[in-house]
Amino acid sequence: MSDSVLELRGISLRREGVRILREIDWRIEAGEHWALLGANGSGKTTLLKVITGYEWPSAGEVRVLGREYGACDLRILRREIGLVSHALEERLHPSDSALETVLSGLDASFGLYREFTPEERAAAAAALASVGCAQIAERKTALLSQGEKQRLILARALVGNPRLLILDEPCIGLDPAAREDFLLGLRAVACARQAPTLLLVTHHIEEIGPWVKGVLLLRGGRVLAAGDPGRVMTGDLLSRAFGRPLRVRRRQGRWSLLPGETGDASPGAGGKGFRVQETT
Repeated sequence: MSDSVLELRGISLRREGVRILREIDWRIEAGEHWALLGANGSGKTTLLKVITGYEWPSAGEVRVLGREYGACDLRILRREIGLVSHALEERLHPSDSALETVLSGLDASFGLYREFTPEERAAAAAALASVGCAQIAERKTALLSQGEKQRLILARALVGNPRLLILDEPCIGLDPAAREDFLLGLRAVACARQAPTLLLVTHHIEEIGPWVKGVLLLRGGRVLAAGDPGRVMTGDLLSRAFGRPLRVRRRQGRWSLLPGETGDASPGAGGKGFRVQETT
């Protein structure tokens, strides 16, 4: 294995006799941004736990940021991995300001337990500005909207300059306007000159922006397809992944998923309902 950002070889995982993941191979190079896509129960969460070292595979090899699991200190490695998840909102301290919350990311903690230097405070302010939240720096987290909290969590993950940034279904609970604001901030992060490698975990293709260069599609714990989004996010493959006839539309670089047309064949059989519609 080389020093890529992520390499999985032959990853399988059994839990109480049930096979959750089956022979997964995946490789992400530095500078590539990927999405992990699949229906609920497809294995996304379990695979994410394997990547972050919170689940150990029954078989296979895991290497992240050039270090092989089983031969490295995961506590040190995790300092180079940023995580954005809706679940982290519950751990925010309501009395901390937005700037203080971002500062806590430097120590991978929630809450402040030391004094921070002017340079560290400047880095936290820059992280807030990078996601369009400079104006909320002094506001208490209890007073922030759902969308502002999620962008705050993104800034907190960025302040330590991670080499890999994992976004675990980050748009859960956001209304359409807040989701668009978050996705705009995420695109700015992805397109920045020294951006970390981004891994977006989702089951909504609408969240997969043009900055995503690869998609891994899971079904039943197996890789159904992997590679260029245009080849993976087809109606045929997504119908098989989600278990019903679906159509894919791409308009001005944005993806959307629609029900299959009346008379479509069963998932995976082809038919006119499985075409990608390109519009401008």
